[in-house]
Amino acid sequence: MSNAPVDKGRRRFLTVATGVVGGAGAAFTAVPFIASWNPSAKAKNAGAPVEVNIAKAEPGQMIRVKWRGKPVWVVRRTPEMLDGLGKIEDNLRDPNSEEPQQPPYAANKYRSIKEEFFVAVGICTHLGCSPTYLPSGMGEHVEGVESGFFCPCHGSKFDIAGRVFQSVPAPLNLVVPPHYYVDDNTILVGEEKGQA
Repeated sequence: MSNAPVDKGRRRFLTVATGVVGGAGAAFTAVPFIASWNPSAKAKNAGAPVEVNIAKAEPGQMIRVKWRGKPVWVVRRTPEMLDGLGKIEDNLRDPNSEEPQQPPYAANKYRSIKEEFFVAVGICTHLGCSPTYLPSGMGEHVEGVESGFFCPCHGSKFDIAGRVFQSVPAPLNLVVPPHYYVDDNTILVGEEKGQA
């Protein structure tokens, strides 16, 4: 046992310094621990819904997002695009969307909830390529059709509602994923209204 006098200032400094270092260590440990509660990228790709802001979408514009590791397109169709849909039904393989490539609420001529916005998985139903969006110039591939989707890999063609044309390799219309409108400016892709 030492008889040396106790330096209370030094003791206080060491106590405070130890507390600060311990607190910083606890914070550095807590941050990754709390972050581990968030879904991983793998879990998000496995099916977490994706919000799409459509507020600034111009007529004819396509917005691309990723859902389940796949490209999803949201196209704001022009009135001219919508008018052309009824004129080409004789050239389509499944004009009435009888194949289950879309939820029941999108089994219509527009293949959408709101006529103006078309939501689809951007993968060709032939071999999984990603077709090119042609807001104008589709007539080069299909006479009398101004806009749609063309798959350059094997020549499959889809109208602006994702309906496949006859005599092309793709057997089915483009897939319409489950989705709903959260509000006038937001679409939630990957979930139907009432799910959660």
